[in-house]
Amino acid sequence: MSIPNHILEQLNSQADLISIIGRHTTLKRAGSEYKGCCPFHGEKSPSFYVNPQKNIYHCFGCSVGGNAISFLRDYENLTFIEAVNELSKQTGIEVPKEEQQNVSYQRAPIKPKAKPETKPKTAIEPAATQPQSTNNQPVADNQSSINVPAADTQPPAYNDNYDNYPPLEAYDSVPYAMDDYDTSYQGDANYQDNSSYPPAWLTGDADTTALYNDNSVSDKDGNLYELLEQIQQFYQHNLTIHPHAKHYFLSRGITEDIFETFGLGYAPFGWQHLEHQFPQDIEGLKALGLVRKSESGRDYDLLRDRVIFPIRDNQGRTIGFGGRALDDEVKPKYINSSDSPVFHKQHVLYGYYESRQQRANDWLVVEGYMDVIALYQAGIYGAVASMGTAINESQISRLLTLNPTLTLSFDGDSAGQKAAWRTLEVALPVLGDDKELRFLTLPNNHDPDTFIKSQGADAMREQIATAMPLSQYIFAYLSERYDLTLAEGKAKLMSQVRALTTALPKGSSFRYLLNNDIYQKLGGKRSQNKDAKDALLDFDGDMTISQQLQLCFLFQPRALSDDPIEAIWQQAGINDLQLPAHIKQKASADILRPLAWEDLQDNALLDIVSTIKRCLNYLPKDANAAAHFILSNVKPSTQETLSRDWSGFYKALTTRNILSLDGLVEELVSQLIERHMKKKIQDLVKNPDNIKLAIVRKQSQLLNDWLRAQQAEQSAQMATVKS
Repeated sequence: MSIPNHILEQLNSQADLISIIGRHTTLKRAGSEYKGCCPFHGEKSPSFYVNPQKNIYHCFGCSVGGNAISFLRDYENLTFIEAVNELSKQTGIEVPKEEQQNVSYQRAPIKPKAKPETKPKTAIEPAATQPQSTNNQPVADNQSSINVPAADTQPPAYNDNYDNYPPLEAYDSVPYAMDDYDTSYQGDANYQDNSSYPPAWLTGDADTTALYNDNSVSDKDGNLYELLEQIQQFYQHNLTIHPHAKHYFLSRGITEDIFETFGLGYAPFGWQHLEHQFPQDIEGLKALGLVRKSESGRDYDLLRDRVIFPIRDNQGRTIGFGGRALDDEVKPKYINSSDSPVFHKQHVLYGYYESRQQRANDWLVVEGYMDVIALYQAGIYGAVASMGTAINESQISRLLTLNPTLTLSFDGDSAGQKAAWRTLEVALPVLGDDKELRFLTLPNNHDPDTFIKSQGADAMREQIATAMPLSQYIFAYLSERYDLTLAEGKAKLMSQVRALTTALPKGSSFRYLLNNDIYQKLGGKRSQNKDAKDALLDFDGDMTISQQLQLCFLFQPRALSDDPIEAIWQQAGINDLQLPAHIKQKASADILRPLAWEDLQDNALLDIVSTIKRCLNYLPKDANAAAHFILSNVKPSTQETLSRDWSGFYKALTTRNILSLDGLVEELVSQLIERHMKKKIQDLVKNPDNIKLAIVRKQSQLLNDWLRAQQAEQSAQMATVKS
């Protein structure tokens, strides 16, 4: 299987190398790199560095080094194809089943110039007369042009200025063998940096339409990266000779040094200016989507009379362009060049490369290119924008790797808030307990660009520092959409919150805490818990803890979507039980495993729990209908007992407008676990097993400590409410 070079390049560039290597060794930030003990050889003093901008690693102890593919192959013992497929899953970059177009394209042959016809001299036509064009202007036979040198030298693809921590010139001097990856993969050798050749507009005075010199252009295959660099320079030069385009940026407060930093440019009027400028590269222009074919079959340029924002990849290479109309009445206002062999919108963030060049630490997702540029110019680095599509999970994961707190800044209008909510939903699966999302909606319908102009950079920094946490944003967003004066509105809000939290990573403590936080905002967990217990006492005060819990699960089966026993076991810290080495060695696997429903030895409760877990995805939304569905699937003995109590229990809860039983469920499950642990200790005292007894006592102690902490928290909340 031959995989195109540009696909391998994108996989290695977009891979989350910090997370991949972080599974095997602890990496800590060291300046602009990450540092840790080498996973390839034992060492006490860290000498293993990961460069996240170049996305490569190197050990200065054993000299091992490479990229994401080489690490998966050499350390995790994957084959080349397995490593490629793994990175494809992580990044979302599709690996073609069959070999497809790569970054090369066939250049058109040089068209010979037609020789001018010679006319015999006549007495009335002087030989020195110049030919005239149809508009009575002289036709220039010898226009100034540029000699494009053959690319026989290849500067490194990476050209970053890194601090010497340690002397990272060693990265570039260490050869990383690529031959055993795949014969088609040649690293960066296929990409060339054309920054060395002088553009014609820097060396000549002719009009830009005559920059090409047909006699100097070779017939070898073109390279899309090289072509994009030349187009970027062409657009950038056009900005200097079209005052109205330059005035647009200046009127937006952009300074000229930023023009160079971001490579800003202008695509002139005319339907075929790129074809005239790059006549041998029509195939490449079409592959990039910059030249398209109309319904009549005529080629035309995609970007016309628009200011240009070059789009760069993680290594700083131009891979596409965004164009904004100068007239706000022109629709669409923004156009991005289409996906191509080197440009995939869903994998690129505008401003990411420039922010990494400034060693950005705090990252901010914004909506527009001008927001990114305005923040950068104000000295606020780390702002990025997606390519007209919603930011995706892999991009959010990458930003959260660089900093565990990510701020999302979207407009306050309906469209902006919908985009923020979609981003929230996309981010939840990668939002571990150590990660945090914050939301920034600027006042008075400002975006970052207009806010900085109005209030200044310091005010913008203050807004970012006080951005709204995720839990507050969810409640604020949903509370505007439901009538919380009605029980129905509260129930709908709670239903959406529960659906949201199921997307969080498995085992997430934030899932439990977020649900409880929202319940508190809707009247308080303690109030709901008290009302639910009162309802139980009202119609039957003689039920056992197990029977009460069974009825709670009937009323709120979704409480089992996150197993309550597992949640309590984790929150109490029993999962991370620290034991002396001699006890841990002698302990059986059974005594160390988490507690399960089967261990409680309650057949009716186990029947309800297992039935609900089995039917959870098929239950009706209506609580009463869902309860009857569950009762029809349990054992007859369980059904008989619960059916007798269900009607009264349901009526008592609905009368009190009880929305959630999470607090009561947690309390009842805690009581069952506590009783189980006490009985287990008693059994081990009667039938001595010192190892098991020591472990169970330690588990019981952690559980009791957690229960006391819960009670103290509730007491503190009650005191706060009274005050």
